[in-house]
Amino acid sequence: MSYLTESLKIEILTMIGYGDRARTQCKVVRLFGKTHPDLPPLNQGTISKIEAQYREMGQVRKVPSKRQAVVDDDTKLNLLLALEENPITPARQLARDKNSFDI
Repeated sequence: MSYLTESLKIEILTMIGYGDRARTQCKVVRLFGKTHPDLPPLNQGTISKIEAQYREMGQVRKVPSKRQAVVDDDTKLNLLLALEENPITPARQLARDKNSFDI
């Protein structure tokens, strides 16, 4: 599905239609294949995901994934030192407490 641009996804939604003019996913697969023979064929699952994303979010843009925070070596070392000084305090609490890293 990574080859599908926003405009192609919008085109797929247009092919699906709405109300009494809605096409089945099977018909959309065939229509898309006829319209874009140069692209890899779609499957019904892809169409379902595009339609679900549009219904849920109201857009077809790719949603950025949540990344884990990048922690540099100095921060890791400061956290370890803070844990050594305060072994009872939970590591997550120390990590949230920016003041504990001031050395």
